[in-house]
Amino acid sequence: MRNVTRASIAALTLAVVGFSVSAHATDITASERAIRIAQESMIIDTHIDVPYRLINDWEDVSKATQRGDFDYERAVAGGLNAPFMAIYIPSSYEDNGAYTLANHLIDFMEALVYRAPEKFAIPHSVDDLFAHTEAGLMSLAMGMENGAPIEGSFEKLQHFFDRGVRYITLAHSEDNHISDSSYDIRGTWGGLSPFGKELVVEMNRIGMMVDVSHISDKAFYDVLEITKVPVIATHSSARRFTPGWQRNMNDDMIKALAENDGVIQVTFGSTFVTQQANQHRARIQRLTREINQRLGEGTEEAQAAVASMREENPYPFATLKDVLDHIDHIVELVGINHVGIGSDYDGVGDTLPVGLKDVRTFPNLIQGLLDRGYSEEDIDKILFANTVRAWRAVEAYAAANQ
Repeated sequence: MRNVTRASIAALTLAVVGFSVSAHATDITASERAIRIAQESMIIDTHIDVPYRLINDWEDVSKATQRGDFDYERAVAGGLNAPFMAIYIPSSYEDNGAYTLANHLIDFMEALVYRAPEKFAIPHSVDDLFAHTEAGLMSLAMGMENGAPIEGSFEKLQHFFDRGVRYITLAHSEDNHISDSSYDIRGTWGGLSPFGKELVVEMNRIGMMVDVSHISDKAFYDVLEITKVPVIATHSSARRFTPGWQRNMNDDMIKALAENDGVIQVTFGSTFVTQQANQHRARIQRLTREINQRLGEGTEEAQAAVASMREENPYPFATLKDVLDHIDHIVELVGINHVGIGSDYDGVGDTLPVGLKDVRTFPNLIQGLLDRGYSEEDIDKILFANTVRAWRAVEAYAAANQ
């Protein structure tokens, strides 16, 4: 699928840089075969937080950058050619400027394409995605993380669709006017709001994919009762490895998603991947409270003790093996046709697993899959084909129901 010159350059870059990570608690090293697959296949990553990263710390990602997890050169080196750019709206923007912020972030993506039309394009359909890839362009698809900018208006939904947004994560870290959030204990609506239920119907009608990441379990099942097309979980992993944490999906939810012919795109942040990392922050907070109670908050003794405690309890990064375990579990549970990739690069800070630290490292993931016995056909399904299938189904329903 790649321009030969581009693929050759990227492969050479990989060979020079190297992707052995054996010194970091994993023995997976990308082979020439893994690098070839990365360069010749399409790789769709359904969630990368570049737009919001740029609004806080702008730099030109059409060139190599020193910060962040994504730029054009690193993406090419890793074989990534279809990243969904997350139009992320913090929950604090609900009824407080969400529509304006969303348009501003989309402007960023359009400006990036304007500055580097030989590198980037924005796809409005699956066909566009393939056409851009054949032309050697990186397709900057867009998904909206948090439906707050809809502001209760189908006209605004259509506006964002017309601007190129192709999925909406219904809520984020707090309940909103559409849905309850997995992070919010209030359970404002007991699932979807009345408007949220209408919104799912309208999203189906116009061809906007529904993203069930971040929403509560009850809201997830509400979506499945309503939707006429497959849904996606653009950056979620398996709750089996993080018991009790609603942000990931439990086995029954994954089975229900598969019955809907949907896809769960496994995400990489260590918090999502291992129980130890998931509980690390709470552990540090608890130990800090204990020290402050014993020695007096703000005292020199307490401050020194907290610093020492943090050194003794470094962040427990997950590894590539742990991410592969999530993929294996989902495949064993529901089959190869319902798993994809949603890294959350530029969205999870310094919590990325050893071996998957930025967009250069997709060959590591591919090598891990090869080592676990996945065929190249299976790997293509994980890298792009499953997500494409769900997207095409949404497009087909919309075309028949306009």
